[in-house]
Amino acid sequence: MSLAAYCVVCCRRIGTSVASPQSLARWREIRNIIKFTGSLILGGSLFLTYEVLALKKSLTLDTQVVEREKMKSYIYVHGVSLDKRENHGFAYEARKELHKAVRKVLAASAKLFRSPFADYQYRIIAQACDPRTLIGLARSKESDLRFFLPPPPLPSLKEDSSIEEELRQLLASLPQTDLDECIQYFTALALNESSQSLAAQKGGLWCFGGNGLPYAESFGEVPSATVEMFCLEAMVKHSEISTHCDKIEANGGLQLLQRLYRLHKDCPKVQRNILRVIGNMALNEQLHAAIVRSGWVSLMAEALKSHHIMEASHAARTLANLDRETVQEKYQDGVYVLHPQCRTSQPIKADVLFIHGLMGAAFKTWRQQDSERAVTEEALEDEDRYTTCWPKTWLARDCPALRIISVEYDTSLSDWRARCPTERKSIAFRSNELLRKLRAAGVGDRPMIWISHSMGGLLVKKMLVEASKKPEMSTVINNTRGMIFYSVPHHGSHLAEYSVNVRYLLFPSLEVKELSKDSPALKTLQDDFLEFAKDKNFQVLNFVETLPTYIGSMIKLHIVPVESADLGIGDVIPVDVNHLNICKPKRKDAFLYQRTLQFIRETLAKDLEN
Repeated sequence: MSLAAYCVVCCRRIGTSVASPQSLARWREIRNIIKFTGSLILGGSLFLTYEVLALKKSLTLDTQVVEREKMKSYIYVHGVSLDKRENHGFAYEARKELHKAVRKVLAASAKLFRSPFADYQYRIIAQACDPRTLIGLARSKESDLRFFLPPPPLPSLKEDSSIEEELRQLLASLPQTDLDECIQYFTALALNESSQSLAAQKGGLWCFGGNGLPYAESFGEVPSATVEMFCLEAMVKHSEISTHCDKIEANGGLQLLQRLYRLHKDCPKVQRNILRVIGNMALNEQLHAAIVRSGWVSLMAEALKSHHIMEASHAARTLANLDRETVQEKYQDGVYVLHPQCRTSQPIKADVLFIHGLMGAAFKTWRQQDSERAVTEEALEDEDRYTTCWPKTWLARDCPALRIISVEYDTSLSDWRARCPTERKSIAFRSNELLRKLRAAGVGDRPMIWISHSMGGLLVKKMLVEASKKPEMSTVINNTRGMIFYSVPHHGSHLAEYSVNVRYLLFPSLEVKELSKDSPALKTLQDDFLEFAKDKNFQVLNFVETLPTYIGSMIKLHIVPVESADLGIGDVIPVDVNHLNICKPKRKDAFLYQRTLQFIRETLAKDLEN
């Protein structure tokens, strides 16, 4: 700028001196050039100076604040409201699209770079996430757990109190009227036994009275742990009622369950019941904000990455119920998605449903045959060689365009061993209950195949017969493409005839009685199903065992003979295994799995191609 001014002064001096006309013309041209150049330099310098000062001001950082930020473990901010009435208009839609973009960027960066940020930078991002973004990250397969803030500190227990006592008080605060018999049973049992246990602890004595507490079997077992299980079982039943979920949250249940969850990290039974309660509460959208604030989303994100299928599947159910942005379905207690458990760009074109049988479960029924052996870390990593649930690993990899659902419900061989002695659920009752839950999960919206073991096949038949009578369930019938039955006793089983085994079959349960060969309900179901299916183009495949099965230590019998496993529709394939292993392939290349995979691919071929 000084140089330009000096040039202008010099030009003026030269212009006032005497010179020839030729020199004057030449210096006039030079002066004009310098005037233009000087003005340009002067204006540009002023503009650059302003921009530099403005940028310096905007980038000025308080280094002490930065250092303090690095030391913080987490920061709490007010989350965005989840009330749909408050979320509308152009701003909401723009923010929604921005959150989607942020999630994609974060997931991509976590996948491409091992450590793209420092720990404190992850925490800064975590504190900026609103609930929807947080839930989306939790359901993203490649997201780093450092994107999630640790749960808030839990409130201290009351003076002279314990977790057991807090659980009892929480349970006692829930409504106790207008409940079904099972909820009343579990609640009364938990409250009664916890009171006796508390009195015994204060008196220095152990109490073995009441309703027959299982800890009477062992002097080494801690009574409070058993009482906690009773309280949790009652809490699961209460959490199936929406208004009771509101009470659980209002009385600090989310924090108390989180304390129990951390305390019993190595107890799958306790964790399972806690996750069931949280999953049930997540069905109520008015509780989503409270669940997020209490820190459960970060715990679910960690559980979703677990190698244990039970823990991962319960976490997947809870997060799916929380994710109202990409999931329309609601997964009620006992309905678990085995694939996909995370958000995915893979289009889902069909459903495969797994229904276990008597004394089965959503996960263990479908494990690999030799699952009783000790499983090493190496085996866990190589799921092609060993799997604890072949539908989740083998089938999901071979058919990624399928949504794979497994269903769980309680059964018992004897009324002595029933979890709820007042519960008498027939096949008809269970089928209506399961059909309602599956429809809420969107079953019937896509083409589907039913896969069942033992009594589960009878439930499938009953569900389809009942759905055919209800117009609102017509999509379930129209989209059913086929069925696979693993040793289903269409014409009855010998199991009910052996009710002399004191340990298992004294006073056989209603489920066992309905499996007897002379059961009128079983014969009616078979006739109704054949009449219903005669004009349908269902593809059917029947597997049946050829080896006997040990029932306890006293009975060895052929539970489902070949003639009983013949539905009257489709092929019947005998397999040299017992009743328990008929649905458990030895290896991925075993005939049992490969034939099942072939049936699924052929039956859904047109649907998977579209």
